[in-house]
Amino acid sequence: MKSRFALVTLLCACFLSGCMRVAHLYPVQGPLAAQTPPPIYTGRMSGVIYSGSMSAKLANGEQFSGQWKAQSASALAKESKAGIVPPFNLSAEWDAVYGPGFYTSHVLGAHLFVRTTLTGKLGGALQAEMISQPVETADAVAPNISGVAKDEKGNVYKVAF
Repeated sequence: MKSRFALVTLLCACFLSGCMRVAHLYPVQGPLAAQTPPPIYTGRMSGVIYSGSMSAKLANGEQFSGQWKAQSASALAKESKAGIVPPFNLSAEWDAVYGPGFYTSHVLGAHLFVRTTLTGKLGGALQAEMISQPVETADAVAPNISGVAKDEKGNVYKVAF
């Protein structure tokens, strides 16, 4: 069991340590989701250890960029107990994208959690939250990364890696 935890930690650290990951943002609510077919946007996430940069190009070609920092579930619990209020909370968006109760049952106890705001070159803002959870396969334990995002125009996105 300890070796599995070490493997999961190593894989998560690899994900967050200088690797670059490509994300797809799928509009699931809001004006963009109403388009037929709905557009699919691409983002990039890179980093060293537990922090890095993230960018995405959304509607009208607006480029968003910013920094991210991962936190453990225990660090988030400590902040909550200390009364520290996060800058935003996308719990309703998690449940809208992944189903009722997903935020409570999966996000709150996630192995690693990221919350960030990306700033657009045209003045827009994109709030994003992502989690990394270990998933057992027949051969190994690998990190599963999922997330949600919301822009100032009322669009909610599923973030998939």
